[in-house]
Amino acid sequence: MASVTLAKVRKDYGNFRVLEAVDLDIADGEFVVLVGPSGCGKSTLLRMIAGLEEVSGGEIRIGERVVNDVAPKDRDIAMVFQSYALYPHMKVSSNMGFSLMLRKAGKSAIEARVNGAAERLGLQTLLERLPRQLSGGQRQRVAMGRAIVRDPAVFLFDEPLSNLDAKLRVHMRAEIKALHQQLKTTSVYVTHDQIEAMTMADRIVVMHDGAVQQVGAPLDLYDRPANIFVAGFIGSPGMNFLPATVSMSTGKVEAVLADGQKLALPAGLPLENDAAITVGLRPEHIRLTDNGLKALVEVVEPLGLSTQFYVTLAGQQVCVFAMGRADVKSGETVRLSADPASLHVFDPASGRRISASPN
Repeated sequence: MASVTLAKVRKDYGNFRVLEAVDLDIADGEFVVLVGPSGCGKSTLLRMIAGLEEVSGGEIRIGERVVNDVAPKDRDIAMVFQSYALYPHMKVSSNMGFSLMLRKAGKSAIEARVNGAAERLGLQTLLERLPRQLSGGQRQRVAMGRAIVRDPAVFLFDEPLSNLDAKLRVHMRAEIKALHQQLKTTSVYVTHDQIEAMTMADRIVVMHDGAVQQVGAPLDLYDRPANIFVAGFIGSPGMNFLPATVSMSTGKVEAVLADGQKLALPAGLPLENDAAITVGLRPEHIRLTDNGLKALVEVVEPLGLSTQFYVTLAGQQVCVFAMGRADVKSGETVRLSADPASLHVFDPASGRRISASPN
């Protein structure tokens, strides 16, 4: 196993910069997820770690070794791709052991490694099958098994679950997390799915437009997003945002919404009277009350265990997530409230979160 260190790593295609200078330290044995929308640079960064993309600037180290000019096969990494990348004419056992065959490992050593990986992944009965005889989930397990037999210093996962159906994705992400807990191999995982990131990562790296927006543990990013982008990307359903101005005229610190309704703000924030702000409310922190903000219900989505519904509040669409079966109907007016301590306040000009502390 080994750590991975990125120091001012960037990627340019001609005059177009795809990745800004990225600094990131991944500890030995850590599971780090790179997450962000399509085109944010996360897969490019992973491919640079793998050696499949040339580094335009900066330095990549695996362990103590600088690998900028080291060939992919010599970096002691194993990669699991979105497309599985299995050899269709080879049986499962041969696919899993192929890298060891190229290294001219002994037959008994290859069999021992393949059988050990197959036992971990529940593939013992599938070793004599061809890839076309397997389901999508089984093929992905074979791809992971092929990576495991190499016993690499670092695993790299490039959106490995995106081709699977929703139910199988849930199952496979649990399998990958359990596998990491067993092997404790340093892992870098790329996905656009923030739920995968939240449920699997030790730390999440949120990326947007080629730049790192925030790095932290999943719940740190959820509780203390650095900016509006992170706040809207982390969490499902996403955070609601309402433009407002600060009012201190009554001795209270309140947000005045576009329709004049007022919402109490968290205490201790460095705010000025009449300053423009953006208020962030997570759907699960909004409650139905008898005397809160007026909102018009537009759409109701009963989910059984919970109810998700959309309202128009101060001219903005707002999502509300309530446990149980909320008694709300489209077209009716409801009253909503939120604990001030659960609100997030952002500077609309910079997008940065306004905090009472340096965090």
